Amino acid sequence: MKSEPIEDQVFLGKTFEGNALAQKDYEQCTFVNCIFQHADLSRTIFSDCQFKDCDLSMATLNETAFRDTTFTNCKLLGLRFDTCNPFSLSFKFVGCTLQFSSFFRLKIPKTTFQDCKLEEVEFVEADLNHAVFSHCDLSRAIFQNSNLEGADLRTAIHFSIDPEANRIQKAKFSRQNIAGLLDKYRILID
Repeated sequence: MKSEPIEDQVFLGKTFEGNALAQKDYEQCTFVNCIFQHADLSRTIFSDCQFKDCDLSMATLNETAFRDTTFTNCKLLGLRFDTCNPFSLSFKFVGCTLQFSSFFRLKIPKTTFQDCKLEEVEFVEADLNHAVFSHCDLSRAIFQNSNLEGADLRTAIHFSIDPEANRIQKAKFSRQNIAGLLDKYRILID
């Protein structure tokens, strides 16, 4: 028998380190200053939820569902988003640190990454069409066979994207960051 979802609750300063959440279905809940380091969030459903100033580093996300979920100023190190439940997967990241995380083969069109550190993040074979990377640091992020059609990278920095190994038709870049499309040629641009 499936339990009722927890709805419209605010969780403030809770620690869930290493433990699985007792409840598996959260709707329109807000988590503020919560710690989920190494927590097992497998098969948990977050619908229309907000995470603010939380640390989810190294959490287990096997079949976790994030539906219209927003992460603001969160620490999300080493997360395997590619193990999430792909059904209705949609999220937004604002001011987050997502270093060493993976979005391998995910279909996450129109996802917004705003003011985020995306260093060494894996976007291999990801569908990021019309995604927005606003003021994001993409140092050593890996884009391989990714769909970036219509994506907005005009204010992104430190990215290296091979136009021959990714779909970039109608993607937006600025004159200041266009060099990130030429890295493989090892040319010097003044």
